[in-house]
Amino acid sequence: MIRKITYSLGRHVSTAACGTTQVRRFLHGAYVRIQPSVQEALMEGRPVVALESTIITHGMAYPQNLSMAREVEETVTTNGAVPATVGILRGRIHVGLTDEELEFLASSKNVVKVSRRDLPFILSQGLSGGTTVSGTMIAAHKAGIPVFVTGGIGGVHRGGENTLDVSADLTELGRTPVAVVSAGVKSILDIGRTLEYLETQGVCVAAFGESREFPAFFSRQSGFQAPYHVRDEEEAAELIASALGLGLSSGVLIAVPCPQERAASGQVIEEAIQQALSEARSKGITGKELTPFMLQKINELTDGKSLDSNLALIQNNARVGSCIAVALSKLQKARRMENLPRRGDTTSPQPVVIGGINVDFIAKAQNPVILDGGQTNAGRVRRTFGGVGRNLADCLSRLGQTPLFLSAVGKDEHSESILHYCHHMVSQFKENLCQAPLVCIDGNVPLSTIQYVCQLAREHQLAVCYEPTDENKASKPFLSDSWKALTYISPNLQELRAINRTLGNPLPAELPSRLEDVVQTAMALACPLLAHLHCVVVSLGADGVLLCGKSLAGSISLRPGAHEQTAAASLCATHYPAIHISREEIVNVSGAGDSLMAGILAGMLAKHDTDTCVQMGLLAASLSLRSYEPISPEISTSSVSQEQVKSRSWPEVKVWKMD
Repeated sequence: MIRKITYSLGRHVSTAACGTTQVRRFLHGAYVRIQPSVQEALMEGRPVVALESTIITHGMAYPQNLSMAREVEETVTTNGAVPATVGILRGRIHVGLTDEELEFLASSKNVVKVSRRDLPFILSQGLSGGTTVSGTMIAAHKAGIPVFVTGGIGGVHRGGENTLDVSADLTELGRTPVAVVSAGVKSILDIGRTLEYLETQGVCVAAFGESREFPAFFSRQSGFQAPYHVRDEEEAAELIASALGLGLSSGVLIAVPCPQERAASGQVIEEAIQQALSEARSKGITGKELTPFMLQKINELTDGKSLDSNLALIQNNARVGSCIAVALSKLQKARRMENLPRRGDTTSPQPVVIGGINVDFIAKAQNPVILDGGQTNAGRVRRTFGGVGRNLADCLSRLGQTPLFLSAVGKDEHSESILHYCHHMVSQFKENLCQAPLVCIDGNVPLSTIQYVCQLAREHQLAVCYEPTDENKASKPFLSDSWKALTYISPNLQELRAINRTLGNPLPAELPSRLEDVVQTAMALACPLLAHLHCVVVSLGADGVLLCGKSLAGSISLRPGAHEQTAAASLCATHYPAIHISREEIVNVSGAGDSLMAGILAGMLAKHDTDTCVQMGLLAASLSLRSYEPISPEISTSSVSQEQVKSRSWPEVKVWKMD
C-alpha cells in the first residue's frame, strides 16, 4: 500500500500539527491577500507571528501608533519570526501589511473596529478597519498561523453580570485554535469573571514565567491565579503543539506579565479605572466604544504612565510570542523528521508522487435516459477518493511499488478520512526526492513546487513524470524553462494543445475526431517537446495511447538515457489501441487515465520492455473503467502483470516516423 506517514491536524495519531504551515485554499480568493513574505514563510514552515491592528486604528494616536506598529514588527523579526499584521483594506483582509499599508491604517480617520460579527459587512461594503483579537484570530487560523501576539484581550466588562457585555474575544478563544500571547486581560475589565468565562469556553489559560499570578495588563498582579503556568517558550510551545494536535478547536491563552521595571502601580491604575468608568457611565459610552475611551482616559489620569506600560508590555509580548513561535516551529519540524522514513526502512529508494487528493462524488442514474423536465431521476451516489496524484500513488502501490505520496488537504468534514502530507513540505523530503528512481508530479500542485522539483531534477539527473491534470493546469511547467528538466509528460490532446499554445508553437485550427487525424495532430504537437523530453505519452481515451519518443529498431525505450547518444535513433510514434469495453460496463472514467499512466510507470520501474509497460497500463485502465472507485481495487500484481500481458492477444500496434 501507499507508504503512510500520518501528518494530520486533529487526528489522535498525529505527532505534530500542520496548522503552522498550511496556507488554506480559502485565502486565495477575492476576500484575502497574504503578503508574499508571509506566504513564503508559511510555505517553508518558518515561524510566523500574527499581529492585530485595532491597537493601531483605535488604541493610540497618530503618529505614535505607526511608530509602535513598526517597532513591534521589528521586534518580531529580531527574535527570529516573520510578522504578519492583519488588517482590512478596502474590503479585503490583508495578512501581512506593507509599510504603506500600515501608514494608511494608522493615519486614516474613518476606519472601523472589526470583530467576527463585523467581517461580512465590512468586506461587502469595501471598507477598511483594524482587526480585533477576534477578527485577527480568524484570519490567523485561516492562514495557518498558530501564534498571535496582542497587548491584552477583551473580557467580561465590570457589571457584565447585569449588562451581559462580554467581549467576542472570549468566545473566539473558545472556537478558534490559535494561541494568543497577551498581557492577560485589560485591567479595566472584570478579571475574575473573565477567567470563569474562559473556563466555560474550554480555553487553556497559562501564565508565562515562574508565577501563576494572572497579569492585569498594566499591572503584573490581578489578585487571581491562572489555572496553569509555563516557565519558558519551550514549555509554551509544547502546550500549543498538544492543543493543536488534539484538534480541540479551541485556543490557548498565554498570559505574559508586563516587565517589572515598566509596570504601573496597581492602586494608581485602579483609581484611574474607577474614575474613567464613572465618566463613561455619565456619558452613556458602552459597547465597543468603551475600551478605547477607557484607555485614553486612564492615560490622561495617570499622566501617561499607563501608555508607557502599554508600549512596554506590547514590545515584551512581541518578544515572548516570537520566541514561542520559533520554539513551536522547531518542535514541529523535529516531530515531522521523526515521522520521515529512515534509511534502511526500504530495500531500495522509493518513487515519489506529488499531487492532488480529493473526495469525488459519482452519481449514476438507473435508467439510460435522463428525464430533464424537472422530474427526479432514480440513481446511486457514491463517495470515492480521487485526485491525480492520489490515483497514481494508489495504483503504483497496488502494482508492487511503495511510493512516497505528498499532498495537501483542506480541513473540512471529509479531511479526517484522508491521510496526507502538505505540498509545501516538499523541501523537507529533499533526500527522498534525490534518491527516487522516479518522481511523479501533477498539475494540481503550486508552480513553485513544480519549479523546485524540476531544479532538483537538473541537479541530480532525476526522472520526472508530469501529469497535466486538465487543460487549464497543463501549462504550469511550461511558463518557464522548468519543463526542460522533465522526462515524461502524459497529456491528452487538449492538454497537449494548451502546452504548445503556452510555448508559442503552431496550433491546429481545430482538434480532429478521426483517429488517423488525431494521431497526426498529436505527433505534430509532441514533436517540438521531444527536443528536451524523453517521451510524450498521449492519452487518446477510447482510442488507446500514443507513445512519442526516440526509437531504435522500431522500439521506443521508456528508460531515460536509452538511445540518447545513439545517432541511429529517430523520433517515432507508436499507437496502442485500448482494450474494448462496452458502454454498459463503464461505471467510472475519472481514474482510467491515471491507471493507464501508473501501469506504464510500474512496468518501467520493473524494467519490462516498452510493449509490456504500455499493455500493463491498458490493463489497469480497463479495470478502473469497470470500478466505482477511481482506481479499481481489482488492480494488483497478479491482475496487471507481465504474465497477464503475455496471456492475452493484443491488437497490432502501428508505428509512424516523426522526423
